[in-house]
Amino acid sequence: MQDRPAIKTAIPKRRYQVGDHGASLLGEIESGDARGYRYILALVPPGQREPVLYVCAEQTPPAERADGAYRLRVVSELMSEVVDTDDRWGDLDAFADQALKLGAQMLGLQQAPVVRQL
Repeated sequence: MQDRPAIKTAIPKRRYQVGDHGASLLGEIESGDARGYRYILALVPPGQREPVLYVCAEQTPPAERADGAYRLRVVSELMSEVVDTDDRWGDLDAFADQALKLGAQMLGLQQAPVVRQL
């Protein structure tokens, strides 16, 4: 996965079950790449250890902040794409709601129940 976040340390903020996939929402992220992350939602299929999809709230470069302080990026094996830029992605609840919707959609789990575990 080309644009996989290079997470050095992070604090789990919430955990979810999205259908049969596990999802961890991380905050206070220190990364080894050039992006500054506010939050990352990592989705892991059953029986696997590595995420297959990330939804990231990353800091928008200063020259591009007119549209918002954070970019919402989706990263998978097949893509790495910014889907929105807005200040609201810096809010934990707003990010969690949107990231779970995007993750479920990308994995074909729109009808699956989402259960918060932590």
